[in-house]
Amino acid sequence: MKRSKGGGDEEAPRHNGSAGRRKADQQQSDGDEGGSDIGPADLQDDDNDQGLRREIRSKYRDLISSVQQNREDMLSPSNNKLTEVLEEANKLFKDVRQAREAALDAQLLVVATDLGKEKASQLFSEGTAFDPTAFAEHLLSFMGLNRLEDDEDEQQNTANGYLPQDAWHRLARRAECCFRTAPSFHYMMGSFYAEPPPPKQRIERQRKAPSKEAKRIMPTQLKKMEESQQEATEKEVERILGYLKSYYQDDPTSPISYYEFVIDPSSFSRTVENIFHTSFLIRDGLARMYLDEEKLPCIAPVEEGEVEAGGSTSRKQCILSISPKIWKELIDVFDIKDSIIRPPNTQND
Repeated sequence: MKRSKGGGDEEAPRHNGSAGRRKADQQQSDGDEGGSDIGPADLQDDDNDQGLRREIRSKYRDLISSVQQNREDMLSPSNNKLTEVLEEANKLFKDVRQAREAALDAQLLVVATDLGKEKASQLFSEGTAFDPTAFAEHLLSFMGLNRLEDDEDEQQNTANGYLPQDAWHRLARRAECCFRTAPSFHYMMGSFYAEPPPPKQRIERQRKAPSKEAKRIMPTQLKKMEESQQEATEKEVERILGYLKSYYQDDPTSPISYYEFVIDPSSFSRTVENIFHTSFLIRDGLARMYLDEEKLPCIAPVEEGEVEAGGSTSRKQCILSISPKIWKELIDVFDIKDSIIRPPNTQND
């Protein structure tokens, strides 16, 4: 039972999509005439209008279907149907309010994007294509070859050549404007060939001969220097051998430690010199080295009879390295307080 107009609200009749849009337009025009803006209630009515929502979705489906059906026509460079579809989609997107409508808009955008990408690649491939046959035909026409001539003219041209006589000259005049070349250099008074200048003769300077005094003095000084160094080394080796023999004769049964014999606790350089000079004793067979029960190196003098019996082939040599750090560690380990080999300028006690 319907209620009276004055007694309360009357049941609202249902309208289709077009009626709803007309109602919305009428309300908007009434609001404009009254000087008031559209309120949130009017926008909510448009969102809930099922007829308008169905109409928007139907238009989106029609656009998607038209793009898929007319795909070959839209790929043509002269066809602007794809642009019209995108403009229509932009107009429909203004009324999109629900997720289903937004999903259809995204689907249309994907289809249109794929079509636009394919169309762009097709345009690019067509723009860069080069037809050598067509280029040859244009080139022959430019050079003066006319394929519509009579048979007589063709026979005459064949006898004289396939192309006219000035064909290549015509092509050269047309092509020279494409290259910016510098003018050729020429002499106003004829050609001039410059010959390279003759090479200058190189004068070799004679070296000054050394004076007689330099010849006489320098070798003498060097000879004296070599003799003095050699004599000093031999004397130092003999002196160290004397220390070794005297120390060994004091107690022949007790082995002499090699490190205690060569190390000078007060001077690292003297220790290196002692190792250097002691190596001559080992090389010449005047002393021998061996390992004791604790596998430590020991040194002892060699008698003359042992030197002749052993020979030079039984002797072996090794390389010994020492640094200040190792030198200090050896002094602490062997508890070396004094040097067995005295410096050359120090007299034995």
